[in-house]
Amino acid sequence: MSDELYSIGKVGEICKVTKKALRYYDKVGILCPEKVKNESGYRYYSKKNLLSVPVIKYYKQSGFKLDEMKILLEGANYEFFDRSFRKKIDELTELNKEINLKKRSLRDWHQLIVEAQMVIENNACEVAIKYINNCTLVFLEQDFNYDYMDSIINVEFNNYVESIDNAITGPVMMCFPSIEEKMAGNCKRVKIMQEAILKCKEGECIELDGCMVAACYHIGTHETIDTTYEKIKEWTDDHGYICAEESYERYVTDYWTSKNPDKFVTEILIKVKRKN
Repeated sequence: MSDELYSIGKVGEICKVTKKALRYYDKVGILCPEKVKNESGYRYYSKKNLLSVPVIKYYKQSGFKLDEMKILLEGANYEFFDRSFRKKIDELTELNKEINLKKRSLRDWHQLIVEAQMVIENNACEVAIKYINNCTLVFLEQDFNYDYMDSIINVEFNNYVESIDNAITGPVMMCFPSIEEKMAGNCKRVKIMQEAILKCKEGECIELDGCMVAACYHIGTHETIDTTYEKIKEWTDDHGYICAEESYERYVTDYWTSKNPDKFVTEILIKVKRKN
């Protein structure tokens, strides 16, 4: 191997690495120069030193920290490499799960914002019959006192989700057991629901089966949502449908996203069937 020595600048140029990084590698002891001139402090690297840079880059690419690299660069037996690599693979697998969860949460929330924006821009508040797919929902039955903010940004529900080691995404939903009681102001209990990201244990989630529903968006404050219920009831009656007793409210945008109730978008969903 050549006895030629390379300046720190030349090593940086050849290996595409900054002088700052090379100085730090020297400081932590993973890549020390072959020679340092005391009077000037200039660092000079041998060809052997220089060839350590691609190895360091590959360890960095693989997720190893500098202190982990140091042991590996010093040379270890195959058993140590095996343990180190297996451990790093396990760490990165867990990290990948966390990143995917975060990406899904952000993507789903972004889709709700886009949905609400399109509803508002097009004033899309007509009743329609549509099919909704089945989904798995984490749920918690709670008392209801018509305080929508407290129910939607729900401390008890979020604590429950954490307690069962799950994660949620998409819009908060509430299931009201009786439309008539809801509209009369007499509803006392609801199910708070949100889509589960992780696998649920028995009893922690409910399956919302695919079904046909009468659906209608409500734009604005929740205090006026009864007007949309009336619209659905009138439309379904005129078009030969029978509504189920319960209803679902799907909060597309709400207190989580906006401080302005005029910008809230809620979708009301009521299971329907044809009149005989």
